[in-house]
This record gives sequence, C-alpha cells and structure tokens, in this order.
Amino acid sequence: MTTTVHPSGEQFEIGHGDQHATVVEVGGGIRSYTRSGRDVLQPYPVDALCDGAHGTPLVPWPNRLADGRYSFDGADYRVALTEPAKRNAIHGFLRWRPWRALVHEADRVVMAVRLLPLTGYPFLLDVAVDYRLSAGGLTVTTTATNAGDRSLPYGSGQHPYLSPGPEGTIDEATLRFDAATRITTDPDRQLPTGTEAVAGTPFDFREPRRLGDTAIDFAFTDLPRDDDGRAWVRLTGADGLTAALWVDRAYPLVELYTADTLAPSRRRRGLGVEPMTCPPNALATGQGIIRLEAGETTTSTWGALVSAPSEEAE
Repeated sequence: MTTTVHPSGEQFEIGHGDQHATVVEVGGGIRSYTRSGRDVLQPYPVDALCDGAHGTPLVPWPNRLADGRYSFDGADYRVALTEPAKRNAIHGFLRWRPWRALVHEADRVVMAVRLLPLTGYPFLLDVAVDYRLSAGGLTVTTTATNAGDRSLPYGSGQHPYLSPGPEGTIDEATLRFDAATRITTDPDRQLPTGTEAVAGTPFDFREPRRLGDTAIDFAFTDLPRDDDGRAWVRLTGADGLTAALWVDRAYPLVELYTADTLAPSRRRRGLGVEPMTCPPNALATGQGIIRLEAGETTTSTWGALVSAPSEEAE
C-alpha cells in the first residue's frame, strides 16, 4: 500500500461550524483557511511546494538580515545566505523543518519544533504555534521559550496571504490599512533605509481604496489600535466580503506584499500580510529584538476572519 507524501508533509485539519483550516507539518504553517467555502487566507495546493513563505512562521527573525551577519553579547555571528542574489538571509530557520503536533483537536492544533544550536545561532529555542478556530475566526498564538542556559536574540513573524475572494486578483480588491508610517528600503537588497509618513504617497490606505496595480513589499508601523489592542488590515473582494487580519501589541509592524515577484500563476492572487515583532535587518541593528533569558518565554498573537461590511470590527 502506497502512502502519499505531500510536499508540505502531514496535513492537520481543524474546523468550527462553517470554518475549516489546514495546518501543515513542513514549516508548521497554515495552508488554507475558509469560511462557508470562501477563502479567508489564500491557499496553496496540497500537491505543491510552499512558495513565497506561504503561511509559515518566521523564526527567529522575520524578513531580511544583511549578509547573514549580526552581533549579540559581544560575539559576532554569521548564518547561511538564503537569499543569495541579494546577499541576505531571510525569514529565519524553520520554514523547511518538520514540525510535530503537540495537540490536535477538532478546532485546534498546536505545532511545535525545537531549534537546536547551529552555526550562526548557537542557542536552544522551543517554538509552539497554536492555531484555533472559534466563533470569532482564526486565532494564531506563537510561543517561544529559551530552553538553553544562555541569553538569546529573538524575533518572529508569520506569512499568511489574505484572499480577495473567488474572482480575479487583488487588483480589483479594496484595501484598508491604517498604518501611518512605511519603512523605506533600497531597491536592490530591500534593506531598510529609513521611514516615511504614508500621507500623500501611493501607500496611504487609511481611507479604503482599490489596490489597482500598486506594488508593495514594505513593512509598516505606527499602527492604530482598537479597544482590544488590535491593529487591522482589511481586504474587500469583488464579492463584497472582507478578509481581515488583526495583530496584537506584540506585533508593532506589518509587512504588506502584493506578490509581484512570485510565479505568474501566483502573482497578485493574494495579499501577503505579515505580522512582525521587529523590523527588517533587526538582528543586525538590534531594533525590536527580544532578549530572551534562559527559561524565559514570549508570546504574540494574530488572527483572521471574513465578514460582510456590516459585520466588520471597528
């Protein structure tokens, strides 16, 4: 008897009412999330290799690290360049590792992995990502614990793509995102060069408007929060439904990515909305990096849902 092995490994299905999600073994990420058959997060096929970091946790740093180099507690480190054309290391170490399910219930799965010491990151880090469906949608909580006996530097993110619905690309969708500040980057290596107020620029979506052909691959900050401490990104498709993603205060930044650099079949089919605990190149600059002492734990939470305009959270 032949067992099918999918490129993303074992598939962990969860559901709640009309909501369904699939979390995968490889990278511990989320492959799909729907409500009433409508994609909330853009999926990728079960027989396809995950591309564009689709749905994966980004640990122990999100985004780019220039030349793979950083310093911590007086020691210099260098990690492998995983974006060699730009001389960067990108999105941490865990995207292609097998994760295990610590808990798998009808509406919840907790994926976990231990990052053992390696060249360039000689630390011991336990990571668990808790995916849970409820009446309020999808909630994703990342917990990282320093399992070693020395301090370590830590940052994290995740890389879901909001879906514009069943028709067309994100070009026809309307985006609302209240961030006030964009982190500017150089065009060649996409490393940070400064900040810019979004007011008066093509990246101001504080008033909802159609995305059109606007190309975005930038981190944004200065995120207004609701009474629950959540900042929101809302993408309304041609079907009139809004796929929304929120982040808690542990995520002071969100990267938007219009997927212009992916393969033609994937290009601009979903909007990458990446919660980040620290900005690009943070391991090198130290900006926003969390110092985890031996035995310490840190958590961060984001979530997603789909709603009609009258149901949108304010």
